[in-house]
Amino acid sequence: MHDGTSPPNTDRPRILSALVNEVHRASTTLAAAEAARTRALAEVGHLALDVMAGLCASSRAAELALREVASEIAAAENMSDRTVQTQITRAMTLVDDYPETLTAWEGGHLTRAHVGAILDIGSPLPVDVRGEFDALAVTTAEGLSPGRLRSRLAALAERLHPTTLTERHHRGRDTRSVRITTGPDGMSDLVATLPTVLAVGIYDRLTHQARALIETRLDDPVTATDERTTAQLRADILTDLLLTGSPEADPTRTGDGPGTLGAIRARVQVVVPALTMLVPDRENHDPAELIGHGPIDAETARTLADATTVPWDRVVTHPITGAVLHTDTYQRTTAIDRHLRARDRHCRWPGCTVPAIRCEVDHTHDYALGGPTDVANLAHLCQRHHTQKQFTRWGVEQLPGGTLQWTSPTGRTYTDEPLPYSPAVRFLPDDPPPPDPDADGSSPPF
Repeated sequence: MHDGTSPPNTDRPRILSALVNEVHRASTTLAAAEAARTRALAEVGHLALDVMAGLCASSRAAELALREVASEIAAAENMSDRTVQTQITRAMTLVDDYPETLTAWEGGHLTRAHVGAILDIGSPLPVDVRGEFDALAVTTAEGLSPGRLRSRLAALAERLHPTTLTERHHRGRDTRSVRITTGPDGMSDLVATLPTVLAVGIYDRLTHQARALIETRLDDPVTATDERTTAQLRADILTDLLLTGSPEADPTRTGDGPGTLGAIRARVQVVVPALTMLVPDRENHDPAELIGHGPIDAETARTLADATTVPWDRVVTHPITGAVLHTDTYQRTTAIDRHLRARDRHCRWPGCTVPAIRCEVDHTHDYALGGPTDVANLAHLCQRHHTQKQFTRWGVEQLPGGTLQWTSPTGRTYTDEPLPYSPAVRFLPDDPPPPDPDADGSSPPF
């Protein structure tokens, strides 16, 4: 029976149909807006390159010009300048080489996912055949999901490509890389782009090693309690091999032990609040942090603290604001570097998260122009943003307390303050008074 709180069964098909239409209309509006943003980003990129073209600029200068305008947009939208620069580059490619795809997207006939598939699969094609691919891709996309479209486009691109797959594979090897994507709960994805044969071989070896360990559980009472799955063992074995193994490519490697490369060990930058180390219940209140990636669990932080042979920097902070007041260590190091590393923790370009240990210490006011070498004129910048500060029209001034004020080429200002540590003292509301045992719950007589 209909209870009056939901539409009767006879009305539901009509309502669902209306909602489907509304979703489709919203998707069409969104597609038009995304396409408009793409056109604007492409114009920004072309504007930057047009300015450099009159100066007979090098490819590096052109890249810096794109970086400069990308930073302008990124700062205004609180985004990463790397992300915006990538968006500008893809927007220019879409406008210049895939006009029919952009028009179809603008009209709501394609989604962002369809457009991404066309750009990704068309990227290896020479510019002179992208026009044909563009027209065929839009026609092929009709009625297909992005997943199914990719397989159709891959075959289409193969037919249009003037070189063989073998030739392209030799060039593709130059794109091999390793990168990290931070995930939730203190976990991350370590992604390696490798030739397929090597990637499959690595996975196969890890699988066989994992299964061999599982089989030993049947005969070895010591490992019988090991309940790790094959997937977990693959990850653990890979970690052990990468962190403790000696690379075969090391030219200094000998039969007597690891060479120079094998002696290199992993380095991370971790901030561990003292009370989190001592009081496990504070873990969520004031978590340890892996700089550049986010919180880590207290157990991992304690393990690092117990296992490392590298002295820890002690950071003394203001009890209310959390600002860095003083640093010291049991090992004699440069006091300024310790202070800056503790204060900055990461690159001081707005929005950048590269850890300070992988950054360069930069004089805010150039040393060659009289800038002093002290904490009031120094800050960490990653190589990308150090270069941008030197060779683009962005300017910076350091204010009291280590605050950096950046000025963009259009005159906008953006402030980057040192991230304070959690205050050691917190003011909480008073606890409510305990109940009066003599009270009977009745109203007072006056």
